[in-house]
Amino acid sequence: MSDFDRNFATARTGYRSDQVTIDAGLRAYMLRVYNYMTAGVALTGLVAWFTYQAAGGDAIQVFGGQVSGLTAFGHLIFQSPLMWVVVLAPLALVFVMSFGINRLEPGTALTLFFVYAGLLGLSLASIFLIYTGTSITRVFFISAATFGALSLWGYTTQRDLSGMGSFMFMGLIGLVIAMLVNVFLKSSGLDWAISIMGVLVFAGLTGWDTQRIKEMYSAQDDGTITGRKAVMGALSLYLDFINLFLMMLRLMGDRR
Repeated sequence: MSDFDRNFATARTGYRSDQVTIDAGLRAYMLRVYNYMTAGVALTGLVAWFTYQAAGGDAIQVFGGQVSGLTAFGHLIFQSPLMWVVVLAPLALVFVMSFGINRLEPGTALTLFFVYAGLLGLSLASIFLIYTGTSITRVFFISAATFGALSLWGYTTQRDLSGMGSFMFMGLIGLVIAMLVNVFLKSSGLDWAISIMGVLVFAGLTGWDTQRIKEMYSAQDDGTITGRKAVMGALSLYLDFINLFLMMLRLMGDRR
């Protein structure tokens, strides 16, 4: 009788029990990815804010590119050789996670992800020296809404985004080259074009990465593999969001 009831329910709903299980597993996996990503963004924001406050906060003044009012900690973070350690350390961690993920336990990978998010917060504290706090907050929420819409689209669309992903990756390479060139040219026009291009590239990557992370899920994976995939998925979306935010800040942020 129980078999009849189960078969009857399956026939009425059009879903097989194993498909329901997969859907539930996928939702739990994606929720885990988004929770890790959100926690990473929150950690980065908090570290950036507290670093800025410890560096001098509202006492910091910026005139003609010269910064005054920094505390001893502020000088250490923003104007000493340690600045390069703060900038380069997150990049080193990304390589460790990307190339060593198959040898890391999920807990270790997650710890490295949060260490990365914290270190990036240290380096991003410098945006408070360039833009007003009000505009940073405004652009953050605009970026969050944009990211959420794009990620939802990537999750729900039936269109294969792999071709677009390849195109966006080539655009990312071009973006990096243009930014390096503009370090020497210091062209405001090129800087504006880079910002526009950056928003488009990371908007596309958000949708593509979401679809890719969704397709990475397999009900046959054990807890270790699923945990590793969740951390790497969170890292991908975290990077998409942070870079989308920074590019939008370049376009819409009010400079101090």
